[in-house]
Amino acid sequence: MSLKAVCVMIGEVVNGLIRFYQEKEGAPVEITGEIKGLDKGKHGFHVHEFGDISDGCTSAGPHYNPLAKDHGGPDDADRHIGDLGNVTADEDGVAKVCISDKLISLTGKHSIIGRTLVVHADPDDLGKGGHPLSRTTGNSGARVACGIIGLAK
Repeated sequence: MSLKAVCVMIGEVVNGLIRFYQEKEGAPVEITGEIKGLDKGKHGFHVHEFGDISDGCTSAGPHYNPLAKDHGGPDDADRHIGDLGNVTADEDGVAKVCISDKLISLTGKHSIIGRTLVVHADPDDLGKGGHPLSRTTGNSGARVACGIIGLAK
């Protein structure tokens, strides 16, 4: 049984629509969509712990990290479940998202349904930047848009 989810991302300038697809429990999650209004270049892209945007993206809390790991890149063994790396915006400020991730899930104990997806102002250094925030946030800067991940039909 396949699972689908969607996230409408909203910010002051940045907005987007992201779709999630998982063929079955345990399969990788395919993440596709588009984010507009970004500065050209890389931007941190993460699932945050809470499905709460009552105070903008700030109330989403930290990266989703139920296994108490250090921050890392999507291919690292030691990473938060919510660490999806970076999306890259072109000269028009548009990031086309096409990610396959083996750690997040749309079902089960560590499902991302009901949590918040956030795109950040700066690149995620994937925990390797040497900055004090590298091991917790990837030093990816302000939250420029976010939305709650919900089930889709």
